[in-house]
Amino acid sequence: MKRRIAGEGKYLRFVIRDGWEYVERVNSSGVVIIVAMTDDQKVLFVEQFRHPVESKVIAFPAGLANDKKEARRESHSEAARRELEEETGYRARSLRRVFTGPVSAGMCKDMVDIYHASGLLKVGAGGGVEDHENITVHEVHLQTVDAWLERQRRKGLLVAPNIYAGLYFLKYGGRAFSRKKGRS
Repeated sequence: MKRRIAGEGKYLRFVIRDGWEYVERVNSSGVVIIVAMTDDQKVLFVEQFRHPVESKVIAFPAGLANDKKEARRESHSEAARRELEEETGYRARSLRRVFTGPVSAGMCKDMVDIYHASGLLKVGAGGGVEDHENITVHEVHLQTVDAWLERQRRKGLLVAPNIYAGLYFLKYGGRAFSRKKGRS
């Protein structure tokens, strides 16, 4: 397998391997997504403008592990806890990794760890810690989430597809959330 670096920026590296072009991150060890629901069944979402798609996107709280100098040795579960608090202002008493899988196997090397957060305690405002984040936090009751997401979509916002997988687990027993294997 011949691998060639075609270009590199501050955060991404463009790689060509055996004629296949893809990107990999140069500043982190992976991606974390947090499926979080309060004790009164409100699902936490974040809304943020995303430049690659030139639109606001509704997503679960998420971020990178080991992407800051002060967090170079953090585990993925520590990154998930940090991102949940930074983006939503909530801290989780329980955080369990559900599964790991590729973000977009045909375009990037990123693997994502999806966590289920419960026993949430509001400890701050959320909204992100970096100036460019400008995150709006939404707390939407599980019973009304489908209609709410459809309203957001009709307003022109994009909805991250992984939301539907996370909602499936929250609505239908969350059997996948009970598995305890994997890295943290």
